[in-house]
Amino acid sequence: MKVKIHREGTNILIILLCMLAVVNVPAWMFIRPVAIPIVFSSLSAIIFLLVLNFFRSPRRHFHGNRDRVVVSSVDGQVVALEETYESEYLHQRVIQLSVFMTVLNVHANWFPVDGKVLKVKHHSGRFMAAYLPKSSTENERSTVVIRATNGQEILVRQIAGAVARRIVTYAEPGERADIEQHMGFIKFGSRVDIYLPLGTEVFVKIGDKTVGGITEVARLADTGINE
Repeated sequence: MKVKIHREGTNILIILLCMLAVVNVPAWMFIRPVAIPIVFSSLSAIIFLLVLNFFRSPRRHFHGNRDRVVVSSVDGQVVALEETYESEYLHQRVIQLSVFMTVLNVHANWFPVDGKVLKVKHHSGRFMAAYLPKSSTENERSTVVIRATNGQEILVRQIAGAVARRIVTYAEPGERADIEQHMGFIKFGSRVDIYLPLGTEVFVKIGDKTVGGITEVARLADTGINE
């Protein structure tokens, strides 16, 4: 598995490096005893490595059976798995599967199913803790609707949190969705909800850890359609 730095983090890392240099260079030049600039540099290195770790972007390849498979869109922990009513687009009862990310997780978001993107819409909102149930409808969020290869429609919702203040969505209506491709990116901790049709076979439970683009979380029903 190859890892690179996500493009969303390039400018942030450059600016952070410059800011840390402004603090550390004068410290080494003018502050004594030398133990003080050593402490400054050590703390700066830790901060930079933490941010660098956040923006890592592993290249992942799914090797399982792709037929009707649903993979986790993100790295994190399953925090919600329940039947609910989706009122924004699907207007029907569905299975909601939510995965919460901490600041230590990879924050790239993968498409959960192969298919075609039907709709993308951004919603302004609040910035409550993303693990709260009402964050799905009240927080800043982005909705992506995909028609899977079996003809069923899947709704994916990127949700900002108390720390995450920027959602990036790469998906565009009309383009193909591929579980090995990035759907978007959420900066600094949040969650992603996937709304699945009733009758979908779910493979995970609350508390399970997932790996984006790799972990099989469900398999859609066989509708006899194969687009």
